[in-house]
Amino acid sequence: MSAHLVLIDALNLIRRIYAVQERPFVQNKRQLNDELAIKTQKQVLFNTQKACINALEKILKHQQASHALAVFDSQQPCWRYKLYDGYKKGRKKMSSHLADELPNIQDAFLQLGVDSLVSEEDEADDLIATLATKMALHGQHVTIISTDKGFLSLLSPNIQVYDYFNRRYLDAQHVKDKFDIKPAQLIDLWTLTGDSTNKIPGVAGIGQITAAGLLNQYGSLSAILKSNDIKPTIKEKLNNSTQQIDLSRKLLTLKQNIPLGFNLKDIRLGSSVNTIENNNFPSDQAL
Repeated sequence: MSAHLVLIDALNLIRRIYAVQERPFVQNKRQLNDELAIKTQKQVLFNTQKACINALEKILKHQQASHALAVFDSQQPCWRYKLYDGYKKGRKKMSSHLADELPNIQDAFLQLGVDSLVSEEDEADDLIATLATKMALHGQHVTIISTDKGFLSLLSPNIQVYDYFNRRYLDAQHVKDKFDIKPAQLIDLWTLTGDSTNKIPGVAGIGQITAAGLLNQYGSLSAILKSNDIKPTIKEKLNNSTQQIDLSRKLLTLKQNIPLGFNLKDIRLGSSVNTIENNNFPSDQAL
């Protein structure tokens, strides 16, 4: 019997749920003293944890998973920030009181049998990509729970992405409708256009329609760069952005070969395990 591993992009789930729970208090904002503000924070955090547990229960029931893991980002900047200091620049940081609550949410997840993998140097996205591709290579089924478009490049017969909030699968047709290309071409597309969500720049003067047209015509960015029959104006833009193209591609590409150091049996639903720290989990055979 094949396994079905559900990988939860934990902060994507938690932060969106927190925003929903916080919204009524923000919308009804008035002058509050510190004591009432703290009480409000505690109420929002309580509601968030309860909603996260409810969401996880629904996800596990809907997906009929045999294995599951919640993957968290490190609180420290990952390698992408070191490679490019503009990465995610200006993005709103997680509130300190929500960050302090994460261990309690992890404990609550563990009560449902779902352990947490906490990154040290890589992003949660890289860990999820590594787990998903390793499982897929062994013919096992993986569902990534996230609204992050970056995972769409991983779509394959054995890897699917599920948007819990809109109750829909983000499949190849979704990619075609939204970007007019195939999932395997997404990294090339974003390398050309840039990724505004993560503040990754692209090639100046090339937008999504032009980039998608080029990829549909030539198949890949590599083929585009090697072609001699592209419009001179586009060729010039590409030639002037060689270093930018290389940097953007590195930033956009999810790692798929991180040593994880645990077995599939360790994250089987129903098993009792401790929180997994990346590269610090004893095992007989690394996943």
